[in-house]
Amino acid sequence: MRARVGLGFDVHPFAEDRVLVLGGVTIEGPGLAGHSDADVIAHAVADAVLGASGLDDLGTLFPASDERYRGASSIELLREVAGMVVHSGWWIANVDVVVAAEQPKLAPHLGAMIENLGAALGRAHEPMGPPLHVSVKPKHAEGLGSIGRGEGIAAWAVALLERA
Repeated sequence: MRARVGLGFDVHPFAEDRVLVLGGVTIEGPGLAGHSDADVIAHAVADAVLGASGLDDLGTLFPASDERYRGASSIELLREVAGMVVHSGWWIANVDVVVAAEQPKLAPHLGAMIENLGAALGRAHEPMGPPLHVSVKPKHAEGLGSIGRGEGIAAWAVALLERA
């Protein structure tokens, strides 16, 4: 098989005593509950590329039961995932992300998120030539469900990988 597609998903509730990190960008507002920095965008992207490459999921590779990952930067974990993907013989062609949040406003931060994700994944894209295509699209849940009530943030990611 020369190409594979992976799908990743993550969701975390808000936690007042945390810093909000999305796509490796620190944003003003309540943070998300989680063992690491709870970056739902980086987590969804990691699971998308891991799934496409046939590797274990993020929670298996970096378990919440392991204190080494308490408060860990999810962008740094994503950088490690990119190395694993290359080692398994795959290159990342593109990543597409949808993030659902009623708050905060994400549009002002999209460029930095895309840059951070691309940089973290860059080593898994080098032979294909720059730049790695990454897109992040913010959406609202229009008041529906826990995300629509503003209880947390969710993200979905799709990644296309090609055999190295």
